[in-house]
Amino acid sequence: MRHRHERGAATVEFALVLPLLLLLTFGILAFGYAFHVQTVLDNAARDAVRVAALTSGSQAPAEARAVARASASSAVTLSDEQIGVDLSACATPVPLASDRLAHVTIELEDFSLLGVFGPITLTGTGSMRCNG
Repeated sequence: MRHRHERGAATVEFALVLPLLLLLTFGILAFGYAFHVQTVLDNAARDAVRVAALTSGSQAPAEARAVARASASSAVTLSDEQIGVDLSACATPVPLASDRLAHVTIELEDFSLLGVFGPITLTGTGSMRCNG
């Protein structure tokens, strides 16, 4: 049985704890979304470097593949300026095939988590041996 002076204590306690619970919940959601975007960037870079390594001559197909892969998830919209394709190792013959690597780097700058945390820079990278 509750006493008269204890009425409303649960409401006051809930009001004190609610902001902390909301902050924790939104923080989990925001970092989960950032992890998803990071995974999308890594997958786009991996697909782009595969195209770059197999074509080993032009950056345009690799950039197009990265943009298409990132757009498919609808989480990220990329432009060609955010994608760096390095095919310099593929152009010069090197005695060891393992030294001939194509690299793709995708940088997403000014990414903010719910407009509160950030801005941060997310980077997706991929490397693959030239010509498969």
